[in-house]
Amino acid sequence: MITALEGDVEVPDALLARVPAEQRAPGAARDAVRLMVSRGARGGDGEGTVSHHAFAELPGVLRAGDVLVVNTSPTLPAAIDGRVGDEHVVVHFSTAGDDGRWAVELRSPDGRGTTRPRPGGPAGAAVRLRGGAGLVLAEPVSGGAGGGRLWWARVSLADVPGHLLRYGRPIRYSYTDRDQPLSAYQTVFAAAGTAGGGSAEMPSAGRPFTAELVARLVGAGVQFAPVTLHTGVSSGEAHEPPYPERYEVPEPTAWLVNAARAGGGRIVAVGTTAVRALESAADAAGRVRAAAGWTDLVVTPERGVRAVDGLLTGLHEPAASHLLMLEAVAGGVDGADGAAGRALLRRSYREALAEGYLWHEFGDVHLILG
Repeated sequence: MITALEGDVEVPDALLARVPAEQRAPGAARDAVRLMVSRGARGGDGEGTVSHHAFAELPGVLRAGDVLVVNTSPTLPAAIDGRVGDEHVVVHFSTAGDDGRWAVELRSPDGRGTTRPRPGGPAGAAVRLRGGAGLVLAEPVSGGAGGGRLWWARVSLADVPGHLLRYGRPIRYSYTDRDQPLSAYQTVFAAAGTAGGGSAEMPSAGRPFTAELVARLVGAGVQFAPVTLHTGVSSGEAHEPPYPERYEVPEPTAWLVNAARAGGGRIVAVGTTAVRALESAADAAGRVRAAAGWTDLVVTPERGVRAVDGLLTGLHEPAASHLLMLEAVAGGVDGADGAAGRALLRRSYREALAEGYLWHEFGDVHLILG
């Protein structure tokens, strides 16, 4: 499926966020990023409105009674060096399976501190990992999810997250300038000791929040509701749709979301992962229940959203599959106005380019209110 921006928007290298916000200016904090707010038009009247703010102004953009749904999954240092025979590889640990195996991706180092794609497999290949552990590739992730990149592997140790904490590093992409410490990839909402280990990639929409900003939001009457969804390794090269990921929506969150909507509050997901978790736990009428397990839900404009009224997210590449979710949120509950949502997203991204917003996990933030 083609996104609203594919073939229409091109992001120049100058707008790729190469370091975290707090490293771009002396004395800056995480919340020193910009906030673009896109509001859908009522009844499909026009293409909506777009306004520009500092992220620290978020308490004035939201209103008392709104609920921010946040992902508490911690980020793992999911990249670790290894060898297949004499070949040097970098292993990206993606997802912990129910049977003790892990979905992993093997990549080739590119000599610049990042990696490039490598053919998956073969079955039975043994990988020696830094720190003395090893793994054996068993089979591709079922159904071909991951395009052959991702393989189930049996690892020679029980505590994979602990081994990664000792010998691994955060996954780094080629648009960044240098390696960052793990702390740069943890959000203020990350909860240690989470079942399932954590996320291979940071739930980055939560990164600009600070404890001080959270306190200001609570003081303004905005509530927070936690969910957990452990993100796997995405493919920047292939723009693949997400594959099954482990999630949990706890009972207090389900109750708060349902009560807030009944009282006229808006449910704003902080990140596409929070949308995926919440929508996986919602019925056709939009009522959320407590739920946990695996979700293979892909939110598209045709499906629409049922429990989410808004989305706070980063800026995505024009062909990224996440943009289909953004179109769905912009179109409103149940995808009531898909054409208007598509037009709003196109307008928003054109303004982001014109205003010099920064892309990717260390970049600026986009709030969509459908």
